[in-house]
Amino acid sequence: MSQRQNKPEILHTEVVAKSRLFQIEQVHLKFSNGVERQYERMKGGSRGAVMIVPIHQGRMLLAREYAAGTDNYELGFPKGLIDPGESPIEAANRELQEEIGFGANKLTLLKELSLAPGYFSSKMQIFLAEDLYESRLEGDEPEPIDVVPWALADWEALLDDVDFSESRSVSALFLAQKYLYLNSQKMQGLAGI
Repeated sequence: MSQRQNKPEILHTEVVAKSRLFQIEQVHLKFSNGVERQYERMKGGSRGAVMIVPIHQGRMLLAREYAAGTDNYELGFPKGLIDPGESPIEAANRELQEEIGFGANKLTLLKELSLAPGYFSSKMQIFLAEDLYESRLEGDEPEPIDVVPWALADWEALLDDVDFSESRSVSALFLAQKYLYLNSQKMQGLAGI
C-alpha cells in the first residue's frame, strides 16, 4: 500500500459560477513541494447519492430514462439523491419505489464511489437490493421510467448493450456480481459442497 502524501494547503477559494444545482469553485493550492496551482471543482450539495442494483426473481431490474447530458435514453440502475434527514439506506429504498415500483426487505451496501474526484466532491453509495416487494411512490421524474428486467445469468451481455454505458452503473454491476459470487461460494462451503 502506498504512503499517503500530505494534502496541499488551500490558500484561497472563490466561487466563479453558480447554477440551481451546482457551483464551480476556483481553488488556489500550495503543494508540499512549494508548487502552487489553481484548480476548478464542481461543488454539489453535500447530501450524497445512492444507486441500487435490484434483484428480483433471478433478474436485475434496470431503468431506461432520458439523460440530458448525453441527450439519449440511457439504461442503468435506479439512483437518486439522499433527501435531507434521510439515511442512505432509506434513500435507496425510496428511490427503488419511485423509479421501478418495488421496495426491498434487504439492502446491502456494496461500496461508496466517487465520480471524477479531481472535479467533483460528490459520493454515491452502491446498494444491492434483494427480497423485493411491489410498492410504488410518486417520484420527481417528468415521464414514467421504463423498467427493463435483465437475466442475472446474462450479466456479461449487458456490458455489450450500447445504452448501458454509465460508469457508475458498470461499476455497480461488477460490485454486485462480486458480492453475489462470494456469497454463493460461502453458501456452498456451509453446505459442504
